[in-house]
This record gives sequence, structure tokens and C-alpha cells, in this order.
Amino acid sequence: MGTVRGESAVRARGRRLAAGAAAAAVLAAAGACAADPPGTGAVLRTLAAGVGVTPSAGTAEDGVIPDGTTLSPFDGTAPAVVNLDGPLREALRKAATDARAQGVEMHVTSGWRSRAYQQRLLDRAVARYGSLEQARQFVNTPDRSAHVTGRAVDVGPTDADDWLIRRGARYGLCQVYANEMWHFELRTEPGGTCPAQLSDAAG
Repeated sequence: MGTVRGESAVRARGRRLAAGAAAAAVLAAAGACAADPPGTGAVLRTLAAGVGVTPSAGTAEDGVIPDGTTLSPFDGTAPAVVNLDGPLREALRKAATDARAQGVEMHVTSGWRSRAYQQRLLDRAVARYGSLEQARQFVNTPDRSAHVTGRAVDVGPTDADDWLIRRGARYGLCQVYANEMWHFELRTEPGGTCPAQLSDAAG
């Protein structure tokens, strides 16, 4: 009887260890998603993974920047940069020039977007998060998105985001959403004070 009880205990312990390992794997996967580097490219890859589409689906004419690439704020041909609102584009270029002088390279990870491209991003977000309400915390509708009007730009890499968060008000550039350190708009006069951040794109 002692042997049977011993074998049962071993099997039970094995099941507990297996369950623990499975739970750890789930947590690790969730942590990996949460640790995605900030930037539109990472967000698009995450959305694409949820619905099985190519993150760069679309063309440059829609403002698409191919996955794994970035644009210079000084680019003179790509619609994602060229179609930015003029004052925003000039403020970004001034900031990029000063950042470069301090050893920080600034890139555009997403800029102007066509309405069709913005709608595709929103559709992917709805598919991933399960509802329009949840999706809009990360992706706005074409009617509300400042990217569609050319009045928003996403900047990378992280050190450039950090540089711009701390110094952007000198150029009128402000981080708009607390959950998007890469999203900037002209929200104050150069040298002014940025308004309080919104919690997310739905805010």
C-alpha cells in the first residue's frame, strides 16, 4: 500500500509541475507581448499576428512604411512624411536637427495615413481586442485620427522618443497619449507648456 500511495503522490506531483510549467509559459508569452518595443511597427506586428495579415499590407501611397524600415524626417518623397501638415513637419525637422547634434537620431515610424489605411489598422485592432471600444484605446477611427489629417507623427527609436518627450515643447511638439510614447502632435506654441496627456486614443 505504501508503494501505491508513493506512486500516486509522484504522479500528482508531476501533474502539478506540468500545470505550473504551462502557466509559466502563458505568463512568459504575455510578458513577451507586453515587452514589445514601442513604435507603430511593433503595434502593427502585434495586430497582424492576431488576425493573420501582413502588417505592411497597402502601399506607400497610403502612407504605409514597410515593416522593419523607418523614414528620415527630412524625406522629400514618401507620402507618410511629405503629407504631414507643414508646421508639424517643420517642427519635427527642427527637433531632429537638434537631437542629431546631441547624438540622437530621430526617425518617422508612421506619419500621414490615408483613410483606407487607418480603417485597415482599426479593423485589425477590433479583430485582436474583440470590440471597437477596446480597439480605440490603441487605434482611432479615420474620422478622429490625427494621422489622417497629417497632424500626428510617430517617432522612434525609444531614445528619440525620450528626447522628444523631455524637449518637445520647445518646438511645440507634445506626447498626446500616455500609452503611446511615440505619438506626437503640435499641441502648444514653441516654448510653451504641453497639455495633460490623454490616457489613450479613445480619451
